[in-house]
Amino acid sequence: MTDRDSLWLFGYGSLIWRPAIPFAERRPARAGGYERRFYQGSTDHRGVPEAPGRVVTLVPSAAASCHGVAYRVAPPDVDAVLYTLDVREKGGYTRLELPIDVLGDESRTVTALTYVAAPDNPNWLGPASLAAIARQIAGSRGPSGTGREYLVRLAAALRELAVDDPHVFDLEREVDALALT
Repeated sequence: MTDRDSLWLFGYGSLIWRPAIPFAERRPARAGGYERRFYQGSTDHRGVPEAPGRVVTLVPSAAASCHGVAYRVAPPDVDAVLYTLDVREKGGYTRLELPIDVLGDESRTVTALTYVAAPDNPNWLGPASLAAIARQIAGSRGPSGTGREYLVRLAAALRELAVDDPHVFDLEREVDALALT
């Protein structure tokens, strides 16, 4: 099977640690020109409409790169996977195709589909101080669990990939400190 026969997906948030989709291959990957930020409100997974949680999105940043995971989806599974992800990411995310570097012994660049939340979506929360974002994450709970669980699982998954993401790890320390008070 060639890359042309498959769909590549780029996961940079919960798709790293909870893909919940069939895939033929999983590899570390990097998207240049973007950084991961907790700028998206979650009213359907890690919060509720009256008290949104915060989850990650990709934010353009020319000098940055975001590490995550690339999934190759086999042709027979593409339609079902896209349906599943469209439902899962319905809270303000849209599809975006972008070049990513699939890393490993046979590194290469492929075009991948990912889901991003842009500032014009109704759940966008945008930038805030580290302390304010941490308080919102620490206090949020929705149908899929707590904001803290999302953050902790993302941080653990990034450590497994040997990825240093100061935004995620600084927030994790802030949220842990709030739990001690």
